[in-house]
Amino acid sequence: MTNRSIFTLIIFIMITGCSQPSKTSPEQWSEQELSEWFAKGEWKQGWTALPDETVNQRELAIQYHKNPERWNKVFTFLKENNLEELPTGRYELEGPALYVNVDEYLTKNEEDARFEAHRKYADIQYVVSGKERIGVLPLGLTSVSVPYLEENDIVFLSTEENNYRPAQPGKFFVFFPDDAHQPCVKSGENAQVRKIVAKVLIN
Repeated sequence: MTNRSIFTLIIFIMITGCSQPSKTSPEQWSEQELSEWFAKGEWKQGWTALPDETVNQRELAIQYHKNPERWNKVFTFLKENNLEELPTGRYELEGPALYVNVDEYLTKNEEDARFEAHRKYADIQYVVSGKERIGVLPLGLTSVSVPYLEENDIVFLSTEENNYRPAQPGKFFVFFPDDAHQPCVKSGENAQVRKIVAKVLIN
């Protein structure tokens, strides 16, 4: 092997060696790499709904790469089923580690809807029909109003802040443990809503 060939091989090893951790460790991705992965949307498995701007892109990338099979399974479910006609109830995709709740309800007044957060599960929330508002805040801007209930993986919270986001067909939310959220709030008048909530075990 010539000196030039050896030099070329060394450069190739250095380049691939340096780039590999970036490809496999979302914690180390640059903002550009993260944005490109998120925008490409292959992680949605062909589901055409769009993520809300509040979705924590880096946390999603981290959790997705920890267990891509689980996340692929839930997004495939959302893509392949007729969500408007799916009977209400619970659908277990991976036992208690991954399940989907289909629910229909009347939206609430602001004062009747509570902020909540979870420790073990990530929530994917998608309004199939109707519309509501969801309050979304960092957990640090809230205080505990009802202590954490481990059997239900939920803590209820109170806050003086708010950031209401419109929730309607075509857009979904993903909530991680640091995301306080206040779902089911009316948008205008109290109205009927059909919603999918997928629970993805992450801790």
